[in-house]
Amino acid sequence: MSTTPRTPRRDPAPASVPVVAEQRSRDAERSQMLILTAARDEFAEYGLAGARMDRIAERAGLNKRLIYYYFDEKESLFEAVLELAYRDIRDAEQQLNLQEMAPADAIKRLVQFTWEYYLEHPEFLTLLNSANLHKARHLHQSQRARELNSPLIEMLAAILERGRKDGSFRGGVDPLQLYISIAGLAYFYLSNNHTLSAIFGHDLLSPKARQERLSHMVDVILGYVLRS
Repeated sequence: MSTTPRTPRRDPAPASVPVVAEQRSRDAERSQMLILTAARDEFAEYGLAGARMDRIAERAGLNKRLIYYYFDEKESLFEAVLELAYRDIRDAEQQLNLQEMAPADAIKRLVQFTWEYYLEHPEFLTLLNSANLHKARHLHQSQRARELNSPLIEMLAAILERGRKDGSFRGGVDPLQLYISIAGLAYFYLSNNHTLSAIFGHDLLSPKARQERLSHMVDVILGYVLRS
């Protein structure tokens, strides 16, 4: 009988388990982001009713079964796309560092940002149009969407309060109503630019017209909040 000791069998290094799990997690996140980006473009182009899961899979370059693995139906995928759309705009707003600006400068910057973001992301407006067409039922059931939007109103309230305390803003300005006005001034103009351009005989998206609209929006909003 040989007395040479056998080399013990080595189990996989424990460290490899979390590495594999981390890689799988990254792959899953990448796949979900591909799906959400493709779905965003599909919903923006065709609306919820006209969107097709086959085309979303083709846009994402993934198997359709993988989409159903993460999202059990088109409705839940649309809800996730809306959440992503709100997350993106709220993240971009946070990058403005409005809290560090003088109150009037912060409000002006928010108006400028909102206008520019809507111009650069027309898919955001079309997604909102589609959501409203379905009475926003997907947002009503999304706690995440409400959590994403609440900090914006809190931040705006803090800016308004700073302005009230330093004497530059009048009191009694509701931050929610103010933001709706900012968003509405940009949203209505852009969502209806084709009809407005036609009936008034002007190209309302020409560079000159866009600049005039932005200046008007800033004047309207600052004229409302500034102490006279």
